[in-house]
Amino acid sequence: MISVLFVCLGNICRSPMAEAVFRQMVREAGLEKQIRVDSAGTGGWHEGEPPHRGTREILETRGISHKGIRARQISREDLDRFDIIVAMDNSNLAALRRIADQTSADLYLLTDFIPGTDRTDVPDPYYTGNFEEVYELVEAGCRGLLQRIRKQEGI
Repeated sequence: MISVLFVCLGNICRSPMAEAVFRQMVREAGLEKQIRVDSAGTGGWHEGEPPHRGTREILETRGISHKGIRARQISREDLDRFDIIVAMDNSNLAALRRIADQTSADLYLLTDFIPGTDRTDVPDPYYTGNFEEVYELVEAGCRGLLQRIRKQEGI
């Protein structure tokens, strides 16, 4: 089983959106037994909270479930439990690298999976309010990630 963890700052906007979107893509591809999905934040301010209202609304309008997703802070153990860890921006990636020391997980930015983009960061809608722009980047990045996993794993 391949395990994927999406990481943002507080785990209430971008990473839970990516978790929900990617989980649906995995389900639609019939790969639920081959790919496990979760999300976490580098900070613990919102631990136990559901996704931000803006994230919930954008997912609901697209028929994507966010059921059961609750904010949590990443742990050192996550770096060993997950095969692929996807940060939403360079600040999150730097935080992951600070705690990663010798992890076997592969660390990426979500934008690494968006062909032809010159963007590196998925902006934080907690501050910008632009959940639509974030959704478009998340959807494109998740689609690219799933394609890469399917190709590499032959599934």
